[in-house]
Amino acid sequence: MALLWAITLLWAFSFSLIGVYLAGQVDSYFAVLTRVVLAALVFLPLLLRNPLAPKLALQLMGIGAIQLGLMYLFYYQSFLLLSVPEVLIFTIFTPVYVTLIYDLLERRFHPRYLVSAVLAIGGAAIMRWNNLNEDFWQGFLVVQGANLCFAAGQVLYKYRLEYWPQAQQPAQHKIFGWFYLGALAVVLPAWWLLGQPAYPTSNLQWSVLIWLGVVASGLGYFAWNLGATQVSSGQLAIMNNALIPAGLLVNLLLWNRDTDLLRLSAGAVIMLLALWLTRAWPPR
Repeated sequence: MALLWAITLLWAFSFSLIGVYLAGQVDSYFAVLTRVVLAALVFLPLLLRNPLAPKLALQLMGIGAIQLGLMYLFYYQSFLLLSVPEVLIFTIFTPVYVTLIYDLLERRFHPRYLVSAVLAIGGAAIMRWNNLNEDFWQGFLVVQGANLCFAAGQVLYKYRLEYWPQAQQPAQHKIFGWFYLGALAVVLPAWWLLGQPAYPTSNLQWSVLIWLGVVASGLGYFAWNLGATQVSSGQLAIMNNALIPAGLLVNLLLWNRDTDLLRLSAGAVIMLLALWLTRAWPPR
C-alpha cells in the first residue's frame, strides 16, 4: 500500500501539468510518444541484460499496450474536451472497472454496475447542465475509455504475475521494459498517422514532458503495478480513487480557483453515490 500511496501523490500533479502546460499547445500524440519513449529508456538497460521467453515478453507487451499505450491516447484527448477537474471526477469509476474485469474473468455479472453507470451519467450532466454540448459528452466517453484501459492493464498484470511460476519468476524491474515496448508499439504508429506538427516551444514544456516521461511514467507505472501485485483486488480498486481528491486539491488550489465548486460538488456526490451503490448492493 505504501507504494500505491506514494504514486498517488506523484500522479496528483500530472493532471494539472498536462492540462495547464501541454493540452492544446503540444500535439497530444507527440506528448504521449515522448512520455513512452523516455519511460522505455529508463528500463531498456535492464531489459537487454535479462532476456525473457518470447511468449511471456509478448504478454507483458500486450498489457503495456492496453494500460499505457491505449490509455494515454484516450487520456490526452480528454484534456482537449474537458477541464482538469472534470477529467479527474470522471475517473471515479476506474475501481468499478477493476472489479468488473475481475468478474468477467470469473464469468460473473452484477447488475448493480449498470445502475451505477446510469447514475454516473446523471452526475456528469449536473456538472455542466447549462453547457451539455457534444464535446462534453465525447470527453466523458473518452475518459471512460482511458479508465477501462488503465483498469484492464492493472488486472491483467496482477493476474499474470500471480500465476507466473514461482521458480521462474524474475525480479519485476528486470522485465518491466517489455511493458513500455508494448505501449510504444501502439503510440508510435498513432503519432505517425495522426500527429500534428505542434511541438514544445519552451524549456518549461520540455521540462514537463521529461518529468512526466522519466518520473511519472517510467518510475510511476512500474511502482504502481509492483504495488498492485502486493495488495488484494479490493485494496487496488479503492486506491484507484485516492488519486481523485489528491488531484483535485492540487488543481483547484494552484490553477483552477474559479471553478464552480457547487456544481462540481453536486455532480461528484451523485457519482460517489453510484460508487457506493456498487459496494452496498450485495452480489447474488
